[in-house]
Amino acid sequence: MIIFYFFYRPLNTWIKNFFLLTAYFLSLLTLCPALAITTAPLPYPQRPVRLIVGLGAGGGQDTIARLLAAELSETLKVSFVVDNRPSAGGVIACDMVANAAPDGYTLLAIATTHIVTPILHPKTSFNPLKDFSPIILSVYSPYVLSVSGSSPIKSVKALISLAKTRSLTYASGGNGGSNHLTAELFNHMANIHMLHVPYKSGALANSALMSGEVDLTFTGMGGLSSYLQSGKLRALAVTSTKRSVASPHIPTLSESGVAGFEVIGWYGLAAPANTAHSIVEKLNSSANQALPKLKDRYEAIGTEVAGGSAESFSLYLRKEFEKWSRVVKLSGIKEF
Repeated sequence: MIIFYFFYRPLNTWIKNFFLLTAYFLSLLTLCPALAITTAPLPYPQRPVRLIVGLGAGGGQDTIARLLAAELSETLKVSFVVDNRPSAGGVIACDMVANAAPDGYTLLAIATTHIVTPILHPKTSFNPLKDFSPIILSVYSPYVLSVSGSSPIKSVKALISLAKTRSLTYASGGNGGSNHLTAELFNHMANIHMLHVPYKSGALANSALMSGEVDLTFTGMGGLSSYLQSGKLRALAVTSTKRSVASPHIPTLSESGVAGFEVIGWYGLAAPANTAHSIVEKLNSSANQALPKLKDRYEAIGTEVAGGSAESFSLYLRKEFEKWSRVVKLSGIKEF
């Protein structure tokens, strides 16, 4: 009867009744929620998460990522699968994540090179600040200013004084690496000029130092303990603003006469840009819960737990970009 009345009316009345009838059925849906079809989004995560690492399996960054991935798997009840995509500067891994869907299921393990590589190579396809959503600063480790165990240099002040009377050399694991840039920052802040001698790896740089080929090097804490304990190398200072938990007897560069000096090797997590804030916060909260459980295992490999908010990590990355951009400009390091 309603349909008959609806169709056999003048046009203007027909249009009027069409809208009235539409409103009538919509009101029925409002009054009867069971008739309305609604789909609430499922809580994140619902499937395995892939964690991309830009270096090969077995290295420091890989170990750090795997420890955290295992704890996140326990906390969030889904698998966090580490996927190694090694390449120079981690470019392949960064490109993969920068171009991945911002759904929280593809993450990136990042380190200092994430910031430094695009500074040294301006044509790099990704922007370390704009193309990623920082999640958390996981762990950090200072570098150690070391000399040979047989070196006459006993302190940072003695080193600086000697460097002003003759040319000293420092080794690194390669051009543009963190230890190279750390030494250049030291050059600038101590107002000295040391000659850079690059080697193909950090291990070769340490060997050169022990054999007396070079005068000093800046090396990660994790790879030095056995050399320091045996007396083959002597630690003069650490590059962090506070003394290392692993070696509290080693003074900082800042307290050794180079005021304000701070460099740390850091590791963290990031997602593609535009990842939902709720997903970033879920990952950040879960990582902050996981990190204290890993404290002893991280300290065993020379790193210390950091943690904190995604916002503080984002600000830290911006400061790192500014600092290393300034160092590269001052030192005259060119793209290679």
